[in-house]
Amino acid sequence: MTNASNLSKSGPGPATLYRGGVLHCPAVPGATALLVRDGRIAWLGVDADAPAADRVVDVEGGLVTPAFVDAHVHTSDTGLALSGLDLSGVRSAGELLAAVAGFAGGLPSDAVVLGHGWDESRWADPVLPDADEVGRAAGGRRVYLSQASIHSALVSRSLLAACPEVVSAAGFDGSGWVRRDAHHVVRVAARGSVSRAQRVAAQRVALRRAASLGIAAVHECGGPVISDEEDFTGVLGLSGVGLPEVYGYWGELGGAARARELGAVGAGGDLFADGALGSRTAHVSVAYRDGEPGGCGHGYVTADEVRDHLVDCAAYGLQGGFHAIGDAAISTVLEGFAGAARRLGVERVRAARHRVEHAEVMSRRLIAGFVEFGIVASMQPAFDRLWGGEGGMYAARLGSERALASNPMGAMHGVGVALAFGSDSPVTPLDPWGSVRAAVWHHSPGQRMSVRAAFAAHSRGGWRAVRLDNEGVIALGAPATFAVWSTPAGVERGLPVLVAADPELRGVGDPTPLPVCRRTVLRGEVIFGEGAS
Repeated sequence: MTNASNLSKSGPGPATLYRGGVLHCPAVPGATALLVRDGRIAWLGVDADAPAADRVVDVEGGLVTPAFVDAHVHTSDTGLALSGLDLSGVRSAGELLAAVAGFAGGLPSDAVVLGHGWDESRWADPVLPDADEVGRAAGGRRVYLSQASIHSALVSRSLLAACPEVVSAAGFDGSGWVRRDAHHVVRVAARGSVSRAQRVAAQRVALRRAASLGIAAVHECGGPVISDEEDFTGVLGLSGVGLPEVYGYWGELGGAARARELGAVGAGGDLFADGALGSRTAHVSVAYRDGEPGGCGHGYVTADEVRDHLVDCAAYGLQGGFHAIGDAAISTVLEGFAGAARRLGVERVRAARHRVEHAEVMSRRLIAGFVEFGIVASMQPAFDRLWGGEGGMYAARLGSERALASNPMGAMHGVGVALAFGSDSPVTPLDPWGSVRAAVWHHSPGQRMSVRAAFAAHSRGGWRAVRLDNEGVIALGAPATFAVWSTPAGVERGLPVLVAADPELRGVGDPTPLPVCRRTVLRGEVIFGEGAS
């Protein structure tokens, strides 16, 4: 390890000058160049005033911005989805079975077929194939196909037979569509078929993909029912090694000590207070419109458990947090926060920057609770893009009025709630500029954000969420973590134009080109583009 005295003797390291760009740098208007030395920005200005450098990189008019942070990722699952059976494009049971058959045909007879991404809410006929049909399509192989939300799955009869305890678990259904605890049982069995080498390869695929999109850091959300400890520590071990940095959250109730031992920055992330809207397991206060009569989903924690977990986190100096989607679940979490504040004091709770992941079904009262306790809202704008609006899944589950009020990132930003944007990949793809555009064109006009605010939530917001307040900016002395973009849509006030003039052209149907990443730099090291190792 190099110590301070060695640095002073050896002097500053070699410098690289990036010139000829359009810098998103409010502190130095009109800047076109920056100098990187020892992982930091050592100079900012215009090309004509640039100092000498050991190496000069001409970015040829590219836009230079702080790099993105994805604040909620499942790295191994993302890599497996990118390199495996992607079902996000199927639009019927028949298409799903055909995709399974085509993929399984190239696998050994004893392999487990792993697929992800089907979403019956977007099918004309939402009837699912049963366990026997799925098994036949796979030639008798065991099959695990996670729904887009990763809170339920379609499985084959042979996989159910391989874990007989599943029949007594909550959420079991003999049709092969399993939810709640039953889903956790089959998920563990299916993931057990993935070798350590396959997991590492998948993790590298996912992190390289992130780097290619201008993402310099991800927040890995693991836990006992999401991934195992070996998987979690394996992802952390790849952090910054020619790849984006990884900040881990271990979601285990009362698991602050274990989170610290595993190298996590927090005991939260996917610590489930409820399930998901897609599987009707998110805990909501008003019954689902399209589910069983009176069905409001499921809450997995009590307010006392939330309180005790936050107190446990305080003892270890860690962030805490919960996955909470429905308003009933979020209400329970906030009741627990109030209990922790009574024990620790409100200021100590606020200083910890605890998190809530997703926060989809909110109210003014719940938003006020986020403000009171200084909670970071880790949100996914793509959720609204994919499932919001008339005719979307939110409207089917919640009704049009409540659907339009969901994912209220604009209202939360407006009252000072700290936002950190991410993808929840592979629930939605790694797509930071797409997420910025989704926040700009939220289906509810009252929830829309400016490009600048949405970009900040997906860059500096992610650093602040891990309590690194000086990151995510292009400024003198700041870490040299940035991305260089081609911007076919043009440049306006230092950021690309993201939407066409017609407000109806938004989301997946918006033809406006998004920026394309040329190079991603993390603390002075190129992790994507020319010069990457």
